[in-house]
Amino acid sequence: MRRIDTHAARVFLVGDRAWKLKRAVQFDYLDFSTADRRRAALEAELRLNRRTAPELYLAVRPVSKNSAGCLNLDGEGEPVDWLLEMRRFPDDALLDHVATQGGLTDVLITQLADRIKAFHDGAETCLSGSGRSRLEAVIAGNDRSMARFPDILPARLVRDLIDRQVALLAQHSDLLDSRARSGRVRHGHGDLHLGNIAVIDGSPVLFDCLEFSPELATGDVLYDLAFLLMDLWGRGLHCEANALFNRYLDISPQDEAGVALVPLFLSIRAGIRAHTSAAQASDGSDEALTQKASAYLTLARAVLEPVPARLVAIGGLSGSGKSTIAKLIGHSLGEVPGARILRSDVLRKRLAGVPPESPLPKDAYTLSANAAIYTELRRLAGHMLYAGHSVVADAVHAKPEERTAIQEVALRRDARFDGIWLNASPDMLTARVSSRTHDASDANAAVVAMQTRYDLGHINWHRVNAADDRKTVATQVMDVLDVRHL
Repeated sequence: MRRIDTHAARVFLVGDRAWKLKRAVQFDYLDFSTADRRRAALEAELRLNRRTAPELYLAVRPVSKNSAGCLNLDGEGEPVDWLLEMRRFPDDALLDHVATQGGLTDVLITQLADRIKAFHDGAETCLSGSGRSRLEAVIAGNDRSMARFPDILPARLVRDLIDRQVALLAQHSDLLDSRARSGRVRHGHGDLHLGNIAVIDGSPVLFDCLEFSPELATGDVLYDLAFLLMDLWGRGLHCEANALFNRYLDISPQDEAGVALVPLFLSIRAGIRAHTSAAQASDGSDEALTQKASAYLTLARAVLEPVPARLVAIGGLSGSGKSTIAKLIGHSLGEVPGARILRSDVLRKRLAGVPPESPLPKDAYTLSANAAIYTELRRLAGHMLYAGHSVVADAVHAKPEERTAIQEVALRRDARFDGIWLNASPDMLTARVSSRTHDASDANAAVVAMQTRYDLGHINWHRVNAADDRKTVATQVMDVLDVRHL
């Protein structure tokens, strides 16, 4: 038997079962002080987690005391407490462990983003109340909770954090309320971090959602996602956080308008982890937990540091590695969690109304369709810059007028622009596109052969040899962009 303790529960791992017992605790944001309250919380936990993990959540079982004073499970006597029975999965299945072992592959991140998006699509929509008022209550609750631990979370730093969050909340009030009215506030997971996701049979499974307060679990879908983005970023998994952020937006166009809110959402989520970690560390017995709480407070403040928005355009023929390099550099540009990567191949599928990896017929690749895609790319890039968010524009940009037009987007927003052109031999381009599987690009050897006959005109962007390995190429690009290396 192994026991796992959190600030509000104990989990007992026995054989093929996991048993959760709520602790008799009371905080500003939860009350498990009586057996009836603990039972109600466990029953809510069973019901809500069956939305995402029905195979794991089995039943709520009474712990009873018989006439001889002995405790038993599902036996005779009056219930004195309650347990949640769950099917146990291997310890190394936790995404926390997978991430530590370097197992967050592109495929897994894509699966994870798709799973979260599907969950949000099916979650209950809340059209009552304002988006601002919900977050205002969370910030106020965090303020009260952090104030309980001044020896761990210094009052001066907490005050500075709360003041900055409140200022941003006021700045984005209209956007928050608009997103609430448009159905982007939903009853989400509420506690979506690496420790509450498992990889079972090769697929990510969300579990252990926030069950004790529907109010706290209901919020903007990007706020729900922000917990996981914050967790990844806080562990130094910056590329992975940026990839998850971009994949979610790639398949959720209605959330493109909310990117300006993401730094605030990340900060509030880090603040929650700061005070829950401080609560666990408050008895002074675990210095690691104290340091963890302090680190979350530092992160909550750091993600609010303003960074000027900029636009990087990466061009080159199909197979030159544009999307690969964009993924490797995106995290290093702009505010946390890095740049919005706008890929023309993904936008083409979006405009066609199909998932990114669904192939399109040849007749979908017309001059008018190409023009519409570049127009949409520039529109979104302008929106992102206006929202203060950096952009990587990933497209062939074969025509001089396409290269000029994307640069003008940055000029209109008074943002720094850098154009990168990736060079590779026709043989290498052909080999790369021929080896692609399950990708948004439909380019093949015939497309490469056609592109190599293009008249590209004068290219005044920074030219980079894309024949080297991807990390070498990414390092060269980052040198051009004056940003930190991988």
